[in-house]
Amino acid sequence: MINLSKVAVSEIRRLQLRRHNQEARLRLGVQAGGCAQLYYTIDFDDEINPGDRIYNCEGICVIVDASSLNYLNGLTVDYSEDLMGGGFRFHNPNAVFSCGCGNSFRVEA
Repeated sequence: MINLSKVAVSEIRRLQLRRHNQEARLRLGVQAGGCAQLYYTIDFDDEINPGDRIYNCEGICVIVDASSLNYLNGLTVDYSEDLMGGGFRFHNPNAVFSCGCGNSFRVEA
């Protein structure tokens, strides 16, 4: 299951409007690398690939690829702004360590 905070939903909808595509699907994933072992990826994507899992979060279609599912199960995506600007924040119950950058994490081996 993937969760989006109300603020994240608002920001995603704003970005969809900016792209002139209110139906744009949000793709979440995980890649090897970053400060702590793995890092989050987030982007809009028009394609749904075999093995992708589709979630409907407050009317937003969220796609997660099969290889990222185990790392992202239970993830909550939030959005906040501070003096350094705005950005998505990830709250992952599977992470045993998260880097200060907020985009990189580690899981149990």
